[in-house]
Amino acid sequence: MPELPAVPELLATAVQALGGKERVGQVTMATAVDHAIDTKEHLAVQAGTGTGKSLAYLVPSLRHAVRTGRTVVVSTATIALQRQLVDRDLPRLSEALSKPLGRAAKFAILKGRNNYLCLNKINSVIPDEPAEAELFDAFAVSRLGREVQRLNEWASDTETGDRDELVPGVTDRAWRQVSVSSRECLGKSRCPFGQDCFAERARAESAQADVVVTNHALLAIDAISGIQVLPEHDVVVIDEAHELVDRVTGVATAELASSAISAAARRCTKLIDEKEVDRLESAAEAWHNVLDELPAARWERLPDGVAPVLALIRDAAWNVRTALAPQGGTTQQGDVETAAARTQALAAIDEVHDTAVRALTAFDEPDPANRRDVIWLSAEEMRGVTRRSLRMAPLSVGGLLRSRLFGTATVVLTSATLQIGGSFDGLAITWGLPAQSSNRADTGMANGAQAPADADKVRWSSLDVGSPFDHAKSGILYVAKHLPAPGRDGLAPAYLDEIERLIKAAGGRTLGLFSSMRAAKAATEALRERLDTPVLCQGDDSTGALVRKFADDPETSLFGTLSLWQGVDVPGPSLSLVILDRIPFPRPDDPLLTARQRAVESRGGNGFMAIAANHAALLLAQGTGRLLRSVDDRGVVAILDSRLATARYGGYLRASLPPYWETANPEVVVKALQRLNENAV
Repeated sequence: MPELPAVPELLATAVQALGGKERVGQVTMATAVDHAIDTKEHLAVQAGTGTGKSLAYLVPSLRHAVRTGRTVVVSTATIALQRQLVDRDLPRLSEALSKPLGRAAKFAILKGRNNYLCLNKINSVIPDEPAEAELFDAFAVSRLGREVQRLNEWASDTETGDRDELVPGVTDRAWRQVSVSSRECLGKSRCPFGQDCFAERARAESAQADVVVTNHALLAIDAISGIQVLPEHDVVVIDEAHELVDRVTGVATAELASSAISAAARRCTKLIDEKEVDRLESAAEAWHNVLDELPAARWERLPDGVAPVLALIRDAAWNVRTALAPQGGTTQQGDVETAAARTQALAAIDEVHDTAVRALTAFDEPDPANRRDVIWLSAEEMRGVTRRSLRMAPLSVGGLLRSRLFGTATVVLTSATLQIGGSFDGLAITWGLPAQSSNRADTGMANGAQAPADADKVRWSSLDVGSPFDHAKSGILYVAKHLPAPGRDGLAPAYLDEIERLIKAAGGRTLGLFSSMRAAKAATEALRERLDTPVLCQGDDSTGALVRKFADDPETSLFGTLSLWQGVDVPGPSLSLVILDRIPFPRPDDPLLTARQRAVESRGGNGFMAIAANHAALLLAQGTGRLLRSVDDRGVVAILDSRLATARYGGYLRASLPPYWETANPEVVVKALQRLNENAV
């Protein structure tokens, strides 16, 4: 085929066609992505809000795919970005570049199988087991019935079967009634609806696409399972890359609860001898009893009495599995419903068995810093019922990503927040990449495993293309140095006084980001009595509806917790003030982060800085980034935690934030907010 235009030329064509204007950072990033693809060297790019990073990686990706015939995978953390790429950016870009590329580029979206409606399940009569709390809740059961009926009606209208296209959505419980996991799927050849299967259709479309948009969870499943879920590809672009480790960890986390064991056993009723089912039910009861006697905490070893019960679960599950295995390895044609029930039962039993084995072998390695998993007992309240379960998560995912992701494709990682403490190394090491700095930081051991040597073959480069925003002229970073350090007893009166004064000066227009829902609700209750302007609180309505109300009324303030730290995009005069109540360190009883911190310390590193400070720095950068969402925005970020100015780690955290003009003078801030309010009216 003829030589295609260079990336800068294609980008200029795209920007002109889409009605935008050329941005230096966007051109720099697009050129760097093109170079990374060409040299097969991994690349991390920090691109501030407003850079136009989607076009900066999509243009070289499309050029590469069209030129080579190979697929590029683009992975995101949020549904919102997936929709933006598939519904807006890629259709417009494909059309704009069809002439210079010689054809219209093809694209598709691909999610995990359980995100698509299963036609076989919706046309069968195999119900899932009710959740434990719903057995005693008539309202929950009736709501479930209404939602399933709605899903049945929607099944006749939808063209994709994609859960995200169902508006308004339904509960996870209802969706499970009409979906299956990969383990539960009969397979295209055995399913009577295989030719019309929504998930199979999505996979077929993705196999023909130049660019496939997916999510971090499916990317993790593709890497962890060793089973090819994504189409063949040689380039992966990971947007919202600051979320990658948490999403991969989530996929690799397992749980063992007595209710899940019982539910798996009940799935086998009528399929095998009742004696085998009864043995597994007895094992579930024994598991409930043993967990009921233990405190919720991280386990350094298997407590007394736990190993025999886990062995009982393992053996009972294996016996059930053996009995379930189809005779001769095939299923009689026409008995599809039984085959589906058997496949779903096998999937549930396999999960119980594998999780029990994982727990039993977790402590075989005597050195905690070298163990694969962190194990803890969790106790959660649900509608007055305490649900106790054993959870296990990987101490590190760096090795997995290094071998299964970076070892198989060229990877471009991008986000508005990748530098922690002024360096890319903090995140890079958790991805399994070697540190770049000559003096290796403590974060080199943050994931509990020695960082790869710099002499290893994995090579990567980093780039900060900046932001089109002039942070120092557009925003003020105010640290309330005069306030007392935050305590454990909730918001001190001085904090509430400070919040009241700032919001009154701003005339509303405030996003309050709190480190806990308890603090957000307490602040909402107190400030509603003190202010003449409205205050919304997360939980009053769906998050999307609350953000819309907040954006539509400049006098309104919105208070909430962690999901708002990263999920709010409100440009314009409705947001002039972002308040953070405290530095968002992880909870001291978080079992996984505590274990990772101890693993760093066992190797002589600074566990607090490597884990807790990095966790806080990342969230602070995301939270403070809510203020400026367009080049015309102006405002104040107010951090009420005086430790940001007084503690030794304060400078490290501030180095992770956008370069706002800084002050600790409340009078300066109040006057600035008053001027902004007057000019906005």
